[in-house]
Amino acid sequence: MEILKDLWSFMKERKKFWLAPMIIILIILGAIIVFGGSSAIAPFVYTLF
Repeated sequence: MEILKDLWSFMKERKKFWLAPMIIILIILGAIIVFGGSSAIAPFVYTLF
């Protein structure tokens, strides 16, 4: 959680709020890949990529 706090403080201090949507999308894609590799939804996730 420390990384998220640092990232938020960087975006707030430098007025780089446009980075937030990209970071959120990267986190979502990473979660899909991690959960899709070892679960029953793997065949459905592989069709997305």
